[in-house]
Amino acid sequence: MEKPAYTLEFEKPLRDLSAQLEQLSQQSLENNLDLASEIAGIERKIAATQREIYSSLTPWQKVQIARHPKRPYALDYVNLLCEGFVELHGDRQFNDDRALIGGTAFFNGEAVMIIAQQKGRETKEKIARNFGMPQPEGYRKALRLMKMAEKFGLPVITFIDTPGAYPGLGSEERHVSEAIATNLREMAMLRVPSISIVVGEGGSGGALGIGVTDRVLIFENSYYSVISPEGCAAILWKDPAAAPKAAEALKLNADQLEKLGVVDEVIAEPFGGAHNDYAKAAATLRYALHKHLNDLRGLKGDALLDARYERYRRLGIYEEAGVVHN
Repeated sequence: MEKPAYTLEFEKPLRDLSAQLEQLSQQSLENNLDLASEIAGIERKIAATQREIYSSLTPWQKVQIARHPKRPYALDYVNLLCEGFVELHGDRQFNDDRALIGGTAFFNGEAVMIIAQQKGRETKEKIARNFGMPQPEGYRKALRLMKMAEKFGLPVITFIDTPGAYPGLGSEERHVSEAIATNLREMAMLRVPSISIVVGEGGSGGALGIGVTDRVLIFENSYYSVISPEGCAAILWKDPAAAPKAAEALKLNADQLEKLGVVDEVIAEPFGGAHNDYAKAAATLRYALHKHLNDLRGLKGDALLDARYERYRRLGIYEEAGVVHN
């Protein structure tokens, strides 16, 4: 899949070296010059610079990768992982929200229900999908499909990728917070296995509205947070430019979330980010999904609900009268 070049701020040294390499290669071809040693030197420098950059990414740099415009979105993973996806539309109350999609599919030959937050790439699609920010009808559609999955005994797989639920006037008038809260309650009591994967951004309640599942997986350069770094910076430091500091304080990156028990597994990405190799990222996710679905098949009825309850009861640490509680 050919993807136009896009360079993040911290990747500019690589862009400059790549430009030098291209220039040398062009000179070698056009002028019939032997520049093999110079080209090999630049290639070694590129490899060393890549190792230096990607082995020590800051939380804020990982947030930037999670937002990369060429990063695989939910439908990219669905198309690579599943067969026979049939999209189902509408919440049966108001509208069909294109920022949140869902439908049946086959994963490794097993029927599943897919629910996913979907962003757009080109301007027209971004607007149609509301930049990946679902409105209340999106969460009500998700709930309708979850209940359908429960009725037919289908595991639920959700793909999280949103900066947050849409906070516009119409969304608030149609009670987006109530729609999300209802989903939290109903997902906690769903009597079929459920797995969610944070494939990009996992912003606030907008992400949690399809994220109360038996297992939560996250790609290594994705983030999952109660608020965006910019929002946190605006509140605490009165300056959105303090977003890098906020990203550090929020502990929103995959490795930190795994240590805190918020996520169950971190999915490795291709070197430099999932946008560099869609197929490899999907293959790694396939293995993890298959493993967790197999684990959950052994839990039925009340045992499944009890395990889910215990999972969420274990989250968090708080202090009371000088005593630390887990």
